[in-house]
Amino acid sequence: MSELLDARGRTRRTLILTGAAAMAGWAGRAPALAMRDVSGADPFTLGVASGDPHADGVVLWTRLAPQPLAADGFGGMPARRVQVRWTLATDEACTKVARTGDVSADPAAAHSVHVEVRGLTPGREYFYRFEAMGHRSRIGRTRTAPGLGGGAAAAGPARFGVVSCARYESGYFTAYGHLAAERPDLVLHLGDYVYEYAGTPKSVRPFEAPETTTLAGYRDRYALYRTDPDLQTLHATAPFAVVWDDHEVDNNWAGEVPEDGQTREQFLARRAVAFQAYYEMMPLRGVARPAGSSARLYRQIAWGDLASICMLDTRQFRDDQPCGDGNKPACEARLDQARQMLGPVQEGWLRERAARSRAIWDVLGQQVFFGELVRPLPDGRDALPMDSWNGYVAARGRVLDMYTARPHNLVVLTGDVHRHFAGTLHAGGGPADAPVVGTEFVATSVTSAGDGSDDGAAVQALLGRNPNLRFSADRRGYLLADITPSTWTTHFRTVPWVTRAAAPVQTRASFVVEAGRPGLNRLS
Repeated sequence: MSELLDARGRTRRTLILTGAAAMAGWAGRAPALAMRDVSGADPFTLGVASGDPHADGVVLWTRLAPQPLAADGFGGMPARRVQVRWTLATDEACTKVARTGDVSADPAAAHSVHVEVRGLTPGREYFYRFEAMGHRSRIGRTRTAPGLGGGAAAAGPARFGVVSCARYESGYFTAYGHLAAERPDLVLHLGDYVYEYAGTPKSVRPFEAPETTTLAGYRDRYALYRTDPDLQTLHATAPFAVVWDDHEVDNNWAGEVPEDGQTREQFLARRAVAFQAYYEMMPLRGVARPAGSSARLYRQIAWGDLASICMLDTRQFRDDQPCGDGNKPACEARLDQARQMLGPVQEGWLRERAARSRAIWDVLGQQVFFGELVRPLPDGRDALPMDSWNGYVAARGRVLDMYTARPHNLVVLTGDVHRHFAGTLHAGGGPADAPVVGTEFVATSVTSAGDGSDDGAAVQALLGRNPNLRFSADRRGYLLADITPSTWTTHFRTVPWVTRAAAPVQTRASFVVEAGRPGLNRLS
C-alpha cells in the first residue's frame, strides 16, 4: 500500500523530515537576526508568543523578566512601567516591516505585553520581535487566519497541533520541540499548561516550591515552565489558542467548588490570582482579561471557510462533579437533566455559533473526555469518570443536538486523560449503535504520568469495554491534524520516554474523517 499523501502532495515521512530541516534552518538563523545589546540583563528570558489569530490580526506577547524566578513574582523588574517596542514584518529578518509600535509594560501585570495587531493580510505568515531595556527578543513566527467567503474551493489546507497536560517535574517537554518542527499553522493547548502541586525533590526535573496559592506563586510557576527551551521554541513557531483545565488553579475544581477544604471565599480569592497569572502569561486578547475571579475564555476562531473552532471553558461554569467525583460504577445523579457543564450563557453562545456555522469542519477545543468512557475496575465492574462529560450526560446530549439539527462535520478535540484516544460520537450522546454524528480525538499528555507503557492487554481491555473507541495509546506526545475541505487526518504522535531528554518521535496511528461521512477510517 502506498504511503498517504497530504494536501500538498507530500508523504508523512517527507513532511516530517522536511519540516524538521526547515525548522532547524530557520531556528539556526534566528540568533543572528535577533541581535542583542549585552550591556545589561536580558529581559526576554521567557521568550515570545502569539495567539488567537483572526483574518486581519493576531496577538503578540512577551513578558519582561531578567530574573524570571524571582520569589516576589516580578521577574527582577523595577516597580515602574517600561516602554517596549514591537515589530511585525513579512520576512524572517524583520526588515520588511508591516506594523510597529510602542506599548507600556506595567508592573501590575508583571510587565507582560499583549499587542493586538490589526489590519493584516488574511492567511499569511508574519515574523515579529520586541525591543526593551537595550535588548531585542528572539524572532517569532506567526500567521493570520484565512479570510471568509471563498467557499470550499478557496479553503486551503491547514495543519493544527493539539497538546495538553505538561507537568514540568514529570519529564522533558520533548514533544513540544517535535511539534515545532512540524511547522503547524495553529497550536491548540487544551489545558494543564502548568501544575499547581508543590515541587518534589525526587522527580525527573526537581524544583523547590510550595503548592501555588498566591499571585507570586502562580507567576513563578509559569515562569519556570516558560524557561523550558522546547516550549519557548513552539511558542516562537506558531500562534496558540489556549484554554485552561483544572491544574492552572486547583486539581478537579468545579465552578466555585475547590478540591479540598478551602472555604468558598478562600477558593475564589485563589481563583482570582490564578486567572490573573494565566492571562499575564498567555497570548490572549483583552476580552479574556479577568475581572476578579471571573474571566471569559470561551471564544470562536474562524479558520476561513475551512474550520470554525470554538474553544470551550468546561471548568468555570460547571456544577460540582456528581457522586463525590472519581470513577463510579453507579451514579444516578449524573443523569440529572438540569446539570450544567458549560453553564447556560456559554451553552447558549455555543448553540448560536453552531446554528450560524457554515464552515466545512466544526471543531470544539475543550478539556475533558466528551464521549462515553467506561473504565474496567479490578473487581470486574465498570466505572465512569465523573469529572468528564460522563458526569454531565444531559449537557453532552444538548451539545450533540446542536450539531445534528443539520449536517455538520463535528470534531471534538480533548486533553486531560494522559492517553491518546480516537472515538466516534453518537446521536444524543447515546450508545455506539446509535447513528454516528461526530468524532473525538484525545491528545495524550506532554509529560504528565511519566513515560507510560505499551501494555497491549490493558489497551484491549479498555477498547473492549468501549465499542465507540477505535484506538488508545499510553505514551506521551501530541496530535497533528492535517485538514482539507474533503478530509480531516489526525496523526497520533508519540515519544517513547520523557524521563530523559532527546526522545525520538513516531506516528502510532493515523485516522481520516471524510467530510459528509462521520466516522473513523484508519490509515496506519
